[in-house]
Amino acid sequence: MLELNFTPFPVLETERLILRRKNENDVNELFFLRSDERVMRYIDRERQKSTEETKEFLKNLDKAIDNNESLIWGIALKEDPATLIGSILLWKFQKEHFRAETGYVLHPDHWRKGYMREALHKVLQYGFNELSLHSIEAIINPENNASAGILESAGFIREAYFRENFHFKGKFLDTAVYSLLKREYKQS
Repeated sequence: MLELNFTPFPVLETERLILRRKNENDVNELFFLRSDERVMRYIDRERQKSTEETKEFLKNLDKAIDNNESLIWGIALKEDPATLIGSILLWKFQKEHFRAETGYVLHPDHWRKGYMREALHKVLQYGFNELSLHSIEAIINPENNASAGILESAGFIREAYFRENFHFKGKFLDTAVYSLLKREYKQS
């Protein structure tokens, strides 16, 4: 069975990014990411309505990390490590199956610059090499072509498409499940 211990918190670096633990100084940026219509367009969750709600959300993230249930990184540029530009995580660990799910968001000012591909590759490396995961999945809204492209560029395969299996705001929505096996991941 998979053993998880996120202490000390794993700070990851890429050529241009630092993936670090979120903190109370990130509340305004995190609130933007969780409330902006462009960012949340394909994330079928309620938008946050206040920074107070975001502070509570941040406390819950910290608990999940401290309990070794989720790894949630804030994404920052190396040139400005204090400013959060996005978020990426490994969560929903299935310890008995050596499997986890990933998800991510990025500030619109930083879209189409390759940052999320860079962050995802680092998280995949960490998940497969340091955590000994066998597979990582991502569940997305199938209309999110940008996310599908990021996943496919990392080697993920769409393994399922569920029709109207998710109910949000009075509508039934489709979901697509992508996965990547450790042996199929091409590290760069």
